[in-house]
Amino acid sequence: MSLFLCLADLFFIGSVFGWVLEVFFRKFFSSGNPEHRWINPGFCAGPYLPLYGTGLCVLYLLAALGDLEGWGTSAQGKAILFAFMAVSMTVIEYIGGLIALKAFHLRLWDYTDMWGNIQGLVCPLFSFFWAVLGAVYYFLIHPYVLDALHWLAENLAFSFVIGFFFGVFTVDLCYSAQLAARLRKFARETGIEVRLENLKAHAQSVEDQIRQRHHFFLPFLRRRSLAGALKRLREQHGSKEKH
Repeated sequence: MSLFLCLADLFFIGSVFGWVLEVFFRKFFSSGNPEHRWINPGFCAGPYLPLYGTGLCVLYLLAALGDLEGWGTSAQGKAILFAFMAVSMTVIEYIGGLIALKAFHLRLWDYTDMWGNIQGLVCPLFSFFWAVLGAVYYFLIHPYVLDALHWLAENLAFSFVIGFFFGVFTVDLCYSAQLAARLRKFARETGIEVRLENLKAHAQSVEDQIRQRHHFFLPFLRRRSLAGALKRLREQHGSKEKH
């Protein structure tokens, strides 16, 4: 099985499972969602997070390199491998968050209140969590990855799912780019840094107020949902400045 197909499968699997993990985290633990609503955690509309897909591909490559170098034969080698995994995932997280922040004035997540954070995009606590996830991957998933991917490659139905996923993902990126352009315009006009999780919570609240069905995957589908959420965000920002 070619490396490209292997990484394509891993990107799909990581993106979907990462999205599921974030859905539950935003629901029960995130301070940006004080009402504990079910919120689509990604900037894309679909049930996937590219950051996790990219991360799983990196974990696979690092684990494969560790196997070649023999790092898995000693406790010290494994510790070095998990440290590399944590650093790599932190760098991916930082780059993704920085691009959204600088290019679109959009904060996808916020670690500002966390100790040792850098620009609110990364922090030691979540780097530790990345190391834990890396260890979980290495011990529980990596030993079975190649066999699973070979089976998936021979299953034509799953190959169709992968192709369909990347087709939908491409369309989704175009839709999300248009939304990002609108949010960037709002941010430049008002000087407000848009926090995605708070904005989605506002949009869902507006939907509840106008008694319309809220779209989990397309929280900004209706123009008045996004307009109402941005209006509320502008009002909150103005009240903070007055105080």
